[in-house]
Amino acid sequence: MKPSLQVRLSQHLALTPQLQQSIRLLQLSTLELHQEIEQMLEQNPFLDVEEDHAPMEFGLERLSSSQDAAGQREKERLAEREDGAAGDGSGGDEPAGVDNADFGATERDDWENGTERDDFDGIRELPSGNTGSGSGDDDFEPIESADQGPTLQDHLRRQLLGMRLSEEDQAAVLVLIESLDEDGYLGDPLAEIAERLGSALGIDPDDPDQADEREELADRLRCALKWLQSMEPTGVGASGLSECLVLQLKDKPRSPARKVAIRIAEAGLELLARRDAKKLMQATGADEQLLREAQALILSCEPKPGRPFARAEANIIVPDVIVLKSGRGWKATLNPDVMPKLRINDLYAQAIRGQRNGSASGLSSRLQEARWFMKNILQRFDTILRVSQAIVERQKGFFTHGEIAMKPLVLREIADELGLHESTISRVTTAKYMTTPYGTFELKYFFGSSLNTEAGGNASSTAVRALIKQLVANEDQAKPLSDSQLSDMLGEQGITVARRTVAKYREALKIAPANLRKAL
Repeated sequence: MKPSLQVRLSQHLALTPQLQQSIRLLQLSTLELHQEIEQMLEQNPFLDVEEDHAPMEFGLERLSSSQDAAGQREKERLAEREDGAAGDGSGGDEPAGVDNADFGATERDDWENGTERDDFDGIRELPSGNTGSGSGDDDFEPIESADQGPTLQDHLRRQLLGMRLSEEDQAAVLVLIESLDEDGYLGDPLAEIAERLGSALGIDPDDPDQADEREELADRLRCALKWLQSMEPTGVGASGLSECLVLQLKDKPRSPARKVAIRIAEAGLELLARRDAKKLMQATGADEQLLREAQALILSCEPKPGRPFARAEANIIVPDVIVLKSGRGWKATLNPDVMPKLRINDLYAQAIRGQRNGSASGLSSRLQEARWFMKNILQRFDTILRVSQAIVERQKGFFTHGEIAMKPLVLREIADELGLHESTISRVTTAKYMTTPYGTFELKYFFGSSLNTEAGGNASSTAVRALIKQLVANEDQAKPLSDSQLSDMLGEQGITVARRTVAKYREALKIAPANLRKAL
């Protein structure tokens, strides 16, 4: 084969490093953004947290209106232009390849097919004065730490200190306390705990000469388990749900209903879960009224004794957007608590001004990097605000009447209104939260498919789910509504929903089937 040279002309889309960073920051949650900022503060000496006495320089667009601040801004702009003329490697003139990890299959196909619109028109042309700066004297702290109370183990150890037990018994109880899971149950059978403890004490499980030691250790642990199960909360130290309920029922006042409830907890929980009243009455000998009272006693028990001591999540969701009443409508505003207070370190920036030698080129690139980072953060919040306000305008009924008034909405509608791509709207609405009069919701919550109505209109799937929840809440518990009945009732209100669709919505709402909702 004869070698030859060929010239091919092709087109491909490339993004600058700054635009890639803008995409990545846009899809980060508040926690992830906080971590990104902390990492950038450690890596870039020109980026600094705004001090209480320093003027706000968020995004290089928010400087004080005083003459000194205006002059400083002009100097920095001149320095930025000089940095760009120096030709350092961090500038945005040289395109970089797109990292496929930053894009899903749909967006990548759009790029390759040439159908992608300018995904970042909204970012590039955003006004800088509609976000509002953070208020208050605290630094950027988007994640609040939950007030951590004592753990279950701490609570039990304190009770153990008030019990007059020998050192050996106290040690045995402590071993069982450490073996509890977060629900308050023993994590392993008592025999396995005894075997592990015996190995730690040097007792060979296969040595016949140490059989007495093994038996003594097992007896001590069984006695320690009784001490543990006598502590608060009642039910702690149980090996399973049945034993946990029995321990709590035995702590209640004596009554015929309590006796029946204990029998059900010991051997009839599966029948109770199936609402099989006939077999329960045959197994316990109770009549219908006594069975109801026994069921009420069981329902009053706590199936997870350790639940009140469970650690709350260390990271509490802080909303990115707050919706407030404004005249006759509603207005979305950014939560000032999630707005980072960043600035360029003037001391370092002035130190490299006027130096255009090789040693200063690297520092100039870091300065440019810090400026781009601040600008992209500002653009992120501006885009979130624009999308949020567009959602509020489309879902006015929700903010006035609740989820039952939700309208059908898809990403394409918001994208067309704002001149962005659907992928941008998808990034903005993922892991971003909005506080409303009815609670805090992820922005994706306000999007839902549409269902046909007899009047020729459309109903939101979210509104239909809310209606199903309302119908189930008002049903007769003795005769709960089936999925077919719910479908018929929705049809009477002009909403066409198939039975299987009703079942899907019911499961999404975590509503049990009709046979499991039936009261005894």
